[in-house]
Amino acid sequence: MALKKFSFNVVEKNKHSRCAQIKTHRGIINTPAFMPVGTQATIKAAFIDDIIKTGSEIILSNTYHLMLRPGVDRIKEAGGLHSFMNCPLPILTDSGGFQVMSLSKLNKVDREKGAIFNSHIDGKKFILSPEESIKIQKGLNSDILMVMDECPKKSKDYRLIKKSMELSVYWAKRSKKEFGNIKHKALFGIVQGGLFDDLRQVSLKELIKINFDGYAIGGLAVGETQKEMFKILDSLKNLMPENKPRYLMGVGTPSDILGAVKRGIDMFDCVLPTRSGRTGLAFTWNGRINIRNSKYKKDNRPLDPKCENFNLNKYSKNYLNHLFNTNEILASMLLTLHNINFYQELMESIRVNIKNGTFDDFHDRYINKL
Repeated sequence: MALKKFSFNVVEKNKHSRCAQIKTHRGIINTPAFMPVGTQATIKAAFIDDIIKTGSEIILSNTYHLMLRPGVDRIKEAGGLHSFMNCPLPILTDSGGFQVMSLSKLNKVDREKGAIFNSHIDGKKFILSPEESIKIQKGLNSDILMVMDECPKKSKDYRLIKKSMELSVYWAKRSKKEFGNIKHKALFGIVQGGLFDDLRQVSLKELIKINFDGYAIGGLAVGETQKEMFKILDSLKNLMPENKPRYLMGVGTPSDILGAVKRGIDMFDCVLPTRSGRTGLAFTWNGRINIRNSKYKKDNRPLDPKCENFNLNKYSKNYLNHLFNTNEILASMLLTLHNINFYQELMESIRVNIKNGTFDDFHDRYINKL
């Protein structure tokens, strides 16, 4: 039986903000959507069943890290990434391009060969070309694949960023050729160009010529200000294809998400809710809470009275403070789940307000609070 074709359909638009549905053969993703990050085939400190209960409809894993451990062959033998990690949700895999930047001390970039890595684990040499990245993602059997790109560090060097952007376009063409014509999966291009509006627009124009299933904006959340990030999104919002999903990679805080949705973005991912949860920082509708703070030692109220989708209010701030200050594993589990749940409640509220025509008011109410 043929698998259902990947598709994207806008169902409601409020100025630039929009609600849509991404249909995959594994399920429907309602956008704007937030993808919890499961880099190494796990969302740290959380069961996938609980992640599903928060309303998460897609997660993200990483090609580079899974290539190193446990290796794509081992995952293929287990039936693919979904079977390996027991996850029925659609999975998007990053290409490994971000690690070209974040692990730059361990690699060099060659236009034809790709990124030449020394593993951060044991020093073993790897070559991750655009073709190899796509082959690995196919082996993982993810539902949305990303092109191999170079994600440069923040720089004011125009020539450097231009050269990097042109390399990413070249690699995008090679990635598309390797991907082929798989109807039930999707391949997204990645817009690069640093903080230069003209380079970003050239990158997008070239990627549109290649004709991807979706378009991501990469190279942000790498040290620039929120104002700088929004400026780039403003320069692209009228140029992005209307009939394709738009994905802002690695972003971000609740206020980042609100501002990006206002500028037409459909998809997000970030380690912030899970990483923060493991260190004692909770996101709530009343702002952020550092639960380790001594002022919560006698606070027997719940973390967030507005928590609705997943009832974690049986645990008081007093109890959570105790768990974190005694280094109990349950502390990381509870706050990780709370934060992912909060992010999914935020996304649901965003979708409701877009559909009701009230998103601008919702945005203005929470942009400086969350």
